Amino acid sequence: MATSESASLSKAVKQQYMDLPQGDKVQAMYIWIDGTGEGLRCKTRTLDSEPKTIDDLPEWNFDGSSTYQSEGSNSDMYLIPAAMFRDPFRKDPNKLVLCQVLKYNRKPAETNLRLMCKKIMEMVENQVPWFGMEQEYTILGTDGHPFGWPSNGFPGPQGPYYCGVGADKAYGRDIVEAHYRACLYAGVQICGTNAEVMPAQWEFQVGPCEGINMGDHLWAARFILHRVCEDFGVVASFDPKPIPGNWNGAGCHTNFSTKEMREDGGLRAIEESIEKLGKRHRYHICAYDPKGGLDNARRLTGHHETSNIHEFSAGVANRGASIRIPRSVGQDKKGYFEDRRPSANCDPYAVTEAMIRTCLLSEVGEEPTEYSK
Repeated sequence: MATSESASLSKAVKQQYMDLPQGDKVQAMYIWIDGTGEGLRCKTRTLDSEPKTIDDLPEWNFDGSSTYQSEGSNSDMYLIPAAMFRDPFRKDPNKLVLCQVLKYNRKPAETNLRLMCKKIMEMVENQVPWFGMEQEYTILGTDGHPFGWPSNGFPGPQGPYYCGVGADKAYGRDIVEAHYRACLYAGVQICGTNAEVMPAQWEFQVGPCEGINMGDHLWAARFILHRVCEDFGVVASFDPKPIPGNWNGAGCHTNFSTKEMREDGGLRAIEESIEKLGKRHRYHICAYDPKGGLDNARRLTGHHETSNIHEFSAGVANRGASIRIPRSVGQDKKGYFEDRRPSANCDPYAVTEAMIRTCLLSEVGEEPTEYSK
């Protein structure tokens, strides 16, 4: 199994230093999304006291030419603190600080989708939109080979791995448990986890989160996962189809509801939203992965519990549909629905904004996109 060299360093030696008192100072790790729209970057600064709110955190900057975000001749970018979490690696009073990125002219960087998402969420806050996102991912060795798979072949076919238990079914549970506890410590609204259909593939769920909090908490959970995997010497991949062939891909199914949908008779509002989504399928496919649908084209084939990328469908308890209405929601006539199209590497700000624009703001029409039939 190809693990990173740093994983073999003595954690006991490191712990001697981590146990040293840090006085009144606080370490704040600033985290941001880089120019790929998928990668995360981070760096740490010392604060003189523990910040209680976002307003207590100073702006910072970084070299955008090294993160695919600017030219070398004008490379300074601004980090604007947006959400703060407890640091599960350095522990209290230290912080993780999720940031927005602004360019030299104070305009949002191309991959800063949070700014517009927040404006859209504020327009509909009276409807109390709730989201829950189911983040699938695959654990890989540093050589790109799935964790625990035979070095020169494949494990047994899919079937026994989903929610499985046992050394021959669950590959990498230590990582999953460490990530779950770290998220709880950090204050991330993680609500569950399970082994997925493909061996070495797992899922965690975040939510319910209201409005902009969905994107903030999912990005924080992703950062913590990458950091946990770093300690174990392995890699977390959000590629929507990491292994070609007869293996499940990885999505980020998104559950959505409003106050009206959650109240008695809310099924009607759910059905109205689904009808609107059906008329804007191409727009959503473009928004649901960082490459305008090209990544999802490898996953949304109509097989392996997915809908076909070219077609829109909806159904009760149908995991092969674009939109699934849970059976309990169909019976209770209220609740939420699940959009199964977002890819594992989607930007949650883009996904949730698109859903609000279509379902609640009733926007219509398709925008120019890289995706084409």
